[in-house]
Amino acid sequence: MSRRFVDRHEAGHLLGQRLADLALPAPVVVLALPRGGVPVGAEVARALGAPLDLLLVRKIGVPWQRELALAAVVDGDEPQVVVDDEVQRISGVERAYIDAEAARELHEIERRRRVYLRGGAPLSVADATAVVVDDGIATGTSVRAALKALRRRSPRRLVLAVPVAPADTLQALRAEVDDLVCLAQPEPFHAIGLHYDDFHQLDDAEVLADLDALAAARRSPPRGVDAPPPHNGEG
Repeated sequence: MSRRFVDRHEAGHLLGQRLADLALPAPVVVLALPRGGVPVGAEVARALGAPLDLLLVRKIGVPWQRELALAAVVDGDEPQVVVDDEVQRISGVERAYIDAEAARELHEIERRRRVYLRGGAPLSVADATAVVVDDGIATGTSVRAALKALRRRSPRRLVLAVPVAPADTLQALRAEVDDLVCLAQPEPFHAIGLHYDDFHQLDDAEVLADLDALAAARRSPPRGVDAPPPHNGEG
């Protein structure tokens, strides 16, 4: 099935509706891959009434073609590097290059942690349903790394949810998760951005705006429900 999305927010809204129909076991924690996964994850979190956290992962590209994912590194107490063995074999890139790039990308992960999470600790997913969200998947290297790292945090159920991805990549990722939801699996698959009318590169300000808007909505009473009156000290 193939379709186009207006932007990441529309894709996230539709993805959230699909996930809500699954009645996932509570508690649910949504984890988005920044930057592109954040607006998608924010809409999913709204639909599920769940908190949103970030899963910080960075792709390592082939030196002469950075968009071709060779490996990915995920933040954590023990940073995990996942290598695409087939891409490494074909490209002939040595492990020393991967390790050097992983160290460099960890600096960017730390910067994003400071900027986006403002020093906040990651949400616990132990015994929870962890829903990993991105704006799409191409090769799956970054997502696979994220899923492997997240498994170490002992979620009860691990769900991967994306608006668009190629069928063969999804098939390769099924063993990493308990549930997989994807709205569109175009054939042939060329690029994630071709399935969005607006797929501009997000900046830090846009990511923070989505995180702040969701946080404000979670602090506000539901529509049609009055906030409790202030306590006057009596009774």
